Amino acid sequence: MHIHNGKLYWPQTTEPFEPQPVHEQLEWYDVVVIGGGMSGSLTAYQLAKQGKTVAVVDKRQFGTGSTSANTGLLQYSNDIMLHELIDQIGERPAVRFYELCLEAMDQLDQVAGHLSGRADFIRRPSICYASSVEDVPKLQKEFETLSKYGFPCEYWDQQQFENNLPFSKPAALITHQDTEINPLKFVQGVLRLAENHGVHLYPFTDVENVLDTSQGIEIRTSTHLFRAKQVVYTTGYETVPVGERIGADINRSYAIVTKPVEKISEWHERALIWETKRPYLYMRLTEENTVVIGGLDEDKPEAPFSNELLEERGQKLLDALHEHFPDQTFEIDACYAASFGESIDNLPFIGEHPTKPNHYYLLGYGGNGTVYSMLGSVILGDLMNGNVNSDAEIVQLNRKCGVR
Repeated sequence: MHIHNGKLYWPQTTEPFEPQPVHEQLEWYDVVVIGGGMSGSLTAYQLAKQGKTVAVVDKRQFGTGSTSANTGLLQYSNDIMLHELIDQIGERPAVRFYELCLEAMDQLDQVAGHLSGRADFIRRPSICYASSVEDVPKLQKEFETLSKYGFPCEYWDQQQFENNLPFSKPAALITHQDTEINPLKFVQGVLRLAENHGVHLYPFTDVENVLDTSQGIEIRTSTHLFRAKQVVYTTGYETVPVGERIGADINRSYAIVTKPVEKISEWHERALIWETKRPYLYMRLTEENTVVIGGLDEDKPEAPFSNELLEERGQKLLDALHEHFPDQTFEIDACYAASFGESIDNLPFIGEHPTKPNHYYLLGYGGNGTVYSMLGSVILGDLMNGNVNSDAEIVQLNRKCGVR
């Protein structure tokens, strides 16, 4: 699958990751992780800390798939608001899922503390503004719901909004304890931590078949034969080697990154910004003082090859950025399109396959993929050790929108 096309930004900020050579492949691994992006790196690190022998295989160079196209906005809020999720799955599981996302922010913070420069992991507030007056009641209801259950947030009316930003919107919901991150630096750093815990990394290793045998699981690849007690699929938006996703859509989105700007004094606390309209625009600043803005989602699975289309979408995003910050001059440095996945029920796919023992999945579909990767690695760490995890039921594969 063609995951992205165009000029990416994050590879400009770091050197390519070169894993340590594996001098002696193990005859048996406790776990083989298929996919070495955000979900795969965090899962491998989590399992290695628990004493398991782990190998990670990726058909590309590590971090060059969806990780390099990730725009690095991390939030405990989701594309589906809490009050909407309560209506969908019930109060207890919906609130607990939001709690898991907030806990994952702190867990990611702890991991970042072990990385060089913290991988530009910086806590920021998020501003979700009402795209129209009609969306104000929805934001008010979400503020009341989040406040009721103790989530850190506040509400702005139009006057408060205008006091903090150079454009006007009728209202906004501000959530606290969110984060910006350089996703490529983060994944590279986590993979180095995993290597230090004995994880074997195999780039440019394409999985061709996965077979159950009387002794365990065989993973046949383009370069090696692996044997393992358990396997984890962290393949992101690409087709999984075993099983079928039910209730998932693969779409594509566009993003630009500007050249560095000297100063943006009216950007409230360098917050992450997004909106209620669907599909939504979203934007953030980076450590290099560039602006990342994305959106214009399309119901097509693969990134387009047309440079003309990329330029046209990039100009639309640049125009939108100028509308939000009219006194600022921006120039495009990077422009790209990328595939992303969404589940119909707005929850990730995490857990053991319902009919294939020892086959596990962590597919963080949705606008909160990095957060799902973190909370999923914790859930799998329990399940794969035979421990009870009371949260696993919320994201289990054996649901209407799951994996078969």
